[in-house]
Amino acid sequence: MFRWLPLLWLSLAPVFVQGAVEPRAIETRTLEYRQGDTRLVGYLAYPKDLKAARPGVLVVHEWMGLNDYAKRRAEQLAELGYVALAADIYGDGKIAADTQEAGALAGQYKKDRALLRARVAAGLAALKTQPHVASNQLAAIGYCFGGTTVLELARSGADVAGVVSFHGGLDSPAPQDARNIRGKVLALHGADDPYVPADQVAAFEQEMRAGSVDWQLIAYGGAVHGFTNPANGSDNQKGVAYNAKADQRSWLAMQQFFAELFGPGQNAP
Repeated sequence: MFRWLPLLWLSLAPVFVQGAVEPRAIETRTLEYRQGDTRLVGYLAYPKDLKAARPGVLVVHEWMGLNDYAKRRAEQLAELGYVALAADIYGDGKIAADTQEAGALAGQYKKDRALLRARVAAGLAALKTQPHVASNQLAAIGYCFGGTTVLELARSGADVAGVVSFHGGLDSPAPQDARNIRGKVLALHGADDPYVPADQVAAFEQEMRAGSVDWQLIAYGGAVHGFTNPANGSDNQKGVAYNAKADQRSWLAMQQFFAELFGPGQNAP
């Protein structure tokens, strides 16, 4: 685990649009669930001593799998007052050994969008049944591969109030499926991301318009792919790099989006 990262993230996560707040005490545990015959091992984070039902947020990992980064994002959401489940798309808690394996794993699911949708839907179903989750107040966020995944969840017609893609792929082999989207969409994009070029962004915008979706796309200047993860370093020339301003701004944009979906003040007990 990147032990220095939580210190940075803690400085960002508790900031509401209205001002700074103290992070809530949380609890975490492993959560096993299934998609067909496949065992999935998620990570649940929730505020301690809950007294009322809370909105639930599904978190979908990057292409490496359900590692500490995705788990920490679920913890951050719990500190803000949400019940968060970091989903396991690959199964059995699989984490890629290197980027080559990660590319093969992610590619398998990007080529089989039906399987990808089934895996993320299983995570949403598991979240929905957790104690203290308001089953009519659900959302999903995802990073890189996970951003692509939550967009597919929305395109499947899932009953979510909204989805947030952080530097995710925006392409779709079936853009007509945007007509199935029932909630709102927020895409947070690195304006200089070489892996999500301008033509893909334009196609996404047209898809959203054609589907009459309530959507937003925010492009962060100077940001490339993977801009929320400090482990990516700072060299934009590699095409994948951390950008502290874009990280903080995108997290605040997500909070504002959730306030619109669920109402402000989710940090209350």
